[in-house]
Amino acid sequence: MSTCPQYIVDYMHEYLDGDISREHEQQLKKHLQVCSDCQQHMHELSDTIAFVKSAAHITAPPHFEEMVMKRLPKHKNRVGVQRWFRQHPIIVAAAVFFLFMSATLLSSYPTDEFSFTAKPNLIVDGQTVIVPEGEVVEGDIVVKNGDIVIEGEVKGNVTVINGQYMASTSVVTGQIEEIDQVFEWLWYEIKDTANDFMALFEK
Repeated sequence: MSTCPQYIVDYMHEYLDGDISREHEQQLKKHLQVCSDCQQHMHELSDTIAFVKSAAHITAPPHFEEMVMKRLPKHKNRVGVQRWFRQHPIIVAAAVFFLFMSATLLSSYPTDEFSFTAKPNLIVDGQTVIVPEGEVVEGDIVVKNGDIVIEGEVKGNVTVINGQYMASTSVVTGQIEEIDQVFEWLWYEIKDTANDFMALFEK
């Protein structure tokens, strides 16, 4: 069969799928009359399909799920978990704090409302914030649910949430960040909150 053309095998699959044309079926039958290897391969394919079809009708015995559930190991005693909580109070407190902080931040996840950091020299065209050529903007710019085009210079960070950053000959002295997913936005908010918190101690 290794010397037989590949299209013969393709015709076998077409035949078994019921998608073969009359012309291909005639060519396949002529070939099978003279090639014993292909006859054997065709029988093997037919047997496999018959087995799969018969296996599809197998059903689980009655009460099978109930018997499996009974044989599963029992839950461990909750005392061990409570003991672990008592031995690691700082980790538990940090996890609870992170959970509440994440929930609070997620509740303020930006919706479809367009907003941006108000700065002089910025031009707004629909939902696109533009830093014109030759203009210098001092400080960070955050654009939510919109795009930013920088043709001039920004002396700070540029953050775009659910939008696009577009620039050609721009100069940005800080970091450029595009945030499209909830978890990226959450991480951005956590970093921003942490930076604000640290700034209180630097004063």
